[in-house]
Amino acid sequence: MITLGIETATQVVSVAVGGDDGVRGLVEITQGRRHAETLVPAIEFVCRHAQIAVTDIGAIGVDIGPGLFTGMRVGIATAKSMAYALQVPVVGVSSLDLLAHPLRHSAKVIATVIDARKGEVFYAFFLATPGGVQRVSEPVACSVDDFNADVMARGQDVLAVGDGAHRYREEFDGGIEVADLAHPSVASLVTLARARALRSDVDDLRIEDVQPMYLRAPDAVINWRTR
Repeated sequence: MITLGIETATQVVSVAVGGDDGVRGLVEITQGRRHAETLVPAIEFVCRHAQIAVTDIGAIGVDIGPGLFTGMRVGIATAKSMAYALQVPVVGVSSLDLLAHPLRHSAKVIATVIDARKGEVFYAFFLATPGGVQRVSEPVACSVDDFNADVMARGQDVLAVGDGAHRYREEFDGGIEVADLAHPSVASLVTLARARALRSDVDDLRIEDVQPMYLRAPDAVINWRTR
């Protein structure tokens, strides 16, 4: 099954396609927040160079956040539009899960930490399992101090990953190691989405069920309430 991965929940627009033989093509665009302008050309580019026709796509994976509000909405809307046109399933995967996947061999507790701006982070904890990783806490949005308190309460060594971990690493308490990875991997998205599409019934992957994971209200709503 050819799977298209769309990752736009961060400042990086990433697209990949893959099949039985793994990821066949991947492109990342890091210049500015021009997600709406760059996403469709990026999909066309990666399909053309991977020698895959758009009509060959059998499933679409999309990052549902948390992350940039506008970015993830662009990605989700594009994924849904393509899925309706191609009559294929869409698999939504959280940014937090995508960040944890490359660290699935770690013996430490994995903390995926995304910069939520305004001194806050989105985060969740994971543990490595024989099949990958398992989320062991609910995703939340909170201050860095609250994140530190949660880590301390667990009393375990933690490996933190994500742009939030990189931004606030100097404010983290001891016992928190920061991994190099800053952004969700679209290659992991293709792998996870394809696996879920293969093992799921079509009725379990309804396009309308794929929704953004916000964790907090958009800035426009917060500002309106404040005024």
